[in-house]
Amino acid sequence: MDDMNEAPLTGPDAGLVRYLKWLVTTLTVVMIVGLVVLIALVAMRFNQSAPTAVFPDAIALPEGAQAESMTRGPDYLLVVTTDGRALVFDPTGQFLRQELTIDR
Repeated sequence: MDDMNEAPLTGPDAGLVRYLKWLVTTLTVVMIVGLVVLIALVAMRFNQSAPTAVFPDAIALPEGAQAESMTRGPDYLLVVTTDGRALVFDPTGQFLRQELTIDR
């Protein structure tokens, strides 16, 4: 049909159409703002630098032990040796707290 031949909406239909138009416009704006906020949060999160772990310059390993890997916890250093031991040190790396044997 031709749009020119249709009568304009009046009464409750016009109010409903105006309300739906306002609702769709509002929801579109909210979705766009939400998307912008999400993109900004992701960008800010990726721009933050990760905290770097601080390791001591020297660790007091037992005689003959060679470090294979090392990790840092909140209040300890854990060193895995080539001979299958896990050595738990204090954060300074000078005092051995615990020694564990790893089965291989």
